Amino acid sequence: MILSSLVKGGEIATNRLEDQEVAMLSLHLLQISLVYINTLMIQQVLTDQAWWERMKPDDLRALTPLIYAHINPYGRFDLDMQKRLHLMAA
Repeated sequence: MILSSLVKGGEIATNRLEDQEVAMLSLHLLQISLVYINTLMIQQVLTDQAWWERMKPDDLRALTPLIYAHINPYGRFDLDMQKRLHLMAA
């Protein structure tokens, strides 16, 4: 079952317990994946000395991987499994 058909307008659109569980676990997986990718991108930016020098203590305290303004949940997302994200190797 497609996740978008289970979650509409921020509410779970089914009474079946199994479908509710799938919807919640899917959303959880999506969230932790987003946090992981955001963390990698923030780490990559901070390896640049110019950015690191611009950061003040307040800026560093305010950093969080829970940002989501760059996500468009209603648009088209092209997934190319043949390409990798341009993140540095660990």
